[in-house]
Amino acid sequence: MRWNKISDAVVRRLPLYLRVLDEASRDGEKRLMSSQELGDRAGVSPALVRKDLAWFGEFGKQGVGYEVAYLRDELLRILNLDRVVDLGIIGMGALGHALARFNMDRYRRDPHFRLRVAALFDADPEKYGEQVGDLVIQPADQLEEVLERHGIRMAVVAVPAAAAQETVDRCVRAGVRAILNFAPVHVNVPEHVYLAHTDLSLELERLAYYLEG
Repeated sequence: MRWNKISDAVVRRLPLYLRVLDEASRDGEKRLMSSQELGDRAGVSPALVRKDLAWFGEFGKQGVGYEVAYLRDELLRILNLDRVVDLGIIGMGALGHALARFNMDRYRRDPHFRLRVAALFDADPEKYGEQVGDLVIQPADQLEEVLERHGIRMAVVAVPAAAAQETVDRCVRAGVRAILNFAPVHVNVPEHVYLAHTDLSLELERLAYYLEG
């Protein structure tokens, strides 16, 4: 597993660099970009830019900089975004709906965005068949079948805490390799599956600490 060899902090910064390069490419700003400019626009030091990229190869020339189009293509390849990546969202409450509509809208508007929502699931029978964008919400008991049939290897879990571990286990059995968990509870995954966890309540509570200077 190549991601075991690279710091998660490094991988987290790669999409920042890609966003800067996407913007420069989209606007036709320039053909070359220095590590100083790339770092300034990504909010990191130029030394960190060079160090991060060095994990994956040599992409620029000293005194010249990086070729924007080439480095952008290389980052897409490194991030597995040189092709469309399908994902499923499990749990279509308010958060699931918001995530689905945001991703669908960006995928439709932005030709550089490669993450496509391909399946939606919920355990509430009243939501079965509900239209969200171009998709309909499917029963959660069809999760494994649909994920396997469509080769979906990325999942977003936005279910209640009590259902989180079972949902994650089912995703893993269906071949999912990367999971973003929004449920407010710790879940376990096997070594070959990458898990990212985002608890919005915890983040807001952390922010409250900084209200007093």
